[in-house]
Amino acid sequence: MDKLKAMEAFVRVVDTGGFTRAAELMQAPKATVSTLIQDLESQLGVRLLHRTTRKVTVTADGASYYERCLRILDDLREADESVSSRQGDPNGRLRVDVFTGMASYLMVSGLPDFLARHPRIRLEMGCSDRPVNMVSEGVDCVIRAGEVNDSSLIARRIGSMWFVPSASPAYLAQHGVPRHPNDLHQHTLINYFLPASGRVTPWDFSKDGERLEWTPDTCLALNDSKVYEDACLAGMGIGTVPSFAYQRYHQQGLLQAVLTDWVSDPVPLYVVYASKRHLSTKVQAFVEWVAEFFENAPGLRRPVN
Repeated sequence: MDKLKAMEAFVRVVDTGGFTRAAELMQAPKATVSTLIQDLESQLGVRLLHRTTRKVTVTADGASYYERCLRILDDLREADESVSSRQGDPNGRLRVDVFTGMASYLMVSGLPDFLARHPRIRLEMGCSDRPVNMVSEGVDCVIRAGEVNDSSLIARRIGSMWFVPSASPAYLAQHGVPRHPNDLHQHTLINYFLPASGRVTPWDFSKDGERLEWTPDTCLALNDSKVYEDACLAGMGIGTVPSFAYQRYHQQGLLQAVLTDWVSDPVPLYVVYASKRHLSTKVQAFVEWVAEFFENAPGLRRPVN
């Protein structure tokens, strides 16, 4: 029995809550993962997991062994990476999850530079607006907008964005340009709702100490940030587009801001990763790169007018 492989399998099963997902993350057959853990239990002479047809839970002995396995695997990974990092760039598979609007922006503006700097990293970037369980889904880090309240995660602030009310030039030519937030009641608006909760995000406007916030009743609401931008580009109405995206579309003549003397509340942007004793060199490389990239990225430091 490969003891380290068995320990890794055990940790994966505990983290994900099942054999199927653990096997997927290890890129091994489910039967192999099951056999590894059975052999491990047999060698130790204790039951590490409670198995039922519906779920897998860790025993008291398993919980104690799990913590020790984490430390051993972390130490082993750190030892490997301390050597490999001296031989060249960080390497291996790096799984990152980014909300779809930001993913499109990074793909065009930044990722070629990151991959050129670290050619030995195999980047797998998931693109979704839904909350991601980093442990169970095997994700190394995520980029998210809004505050992070999970104490088990480390969130490094890398910027801020604003929402710019804007529409296509064709829409505004046909329907006119609003001069005050109250004028929006006479326009077709597009809402965004959160994938997890279904809550529609409100619109907010501030000017000279005055602040207005409301959630319009619209005929169209979307829960994908990139598709939301596409709807605005298609002339389907006025939407609130993230400042970094608006910059690019405005330069191309595809979107025009309205109510430019009003601004929205800033939304913090974070790169988030699991709170572990050691940060892998590949994750550290991405975190440092994305923080540097966002430092001077257009539309991430001040409201767009």
